[in-house]
Amino acid sequence: MHDHGYLHIALIYLAVINVVTFFVYGIDKWKAKKSKWRIRETALVGLAVLGGSIGAWLGMKVWHHKTQHKKFKYGVPAIIIIQLALIVYFVSR
Repeated sequence: MHDHGYLHIALIYLAVINVVTFFVYGIDKWKAKKSKWRIRETALVGLAVLGGSIGAWLGMKVWHHKTQHKKFKYGVPAIIIIQLALIVYFVSR
């Protein structure tokens, strides 16, 4: 597969994981308001680590969810920075 093919697949993956992560944060916020069974914090952070960090950050802002929890307040932006650094590193190689 050519480099453009891999890039295309990577971009599709990132789009999908970020949309999914955004909505998972929204679902968890809805569940919190309804006192329902919640999504584990490790799953929420895990989605960010798997490439959904932008979706997690947007979900936190739009849904006003997990904004006071330090592991999210500082962790999600840190994950974004690390992922952007990795992207810059691999693209510039």
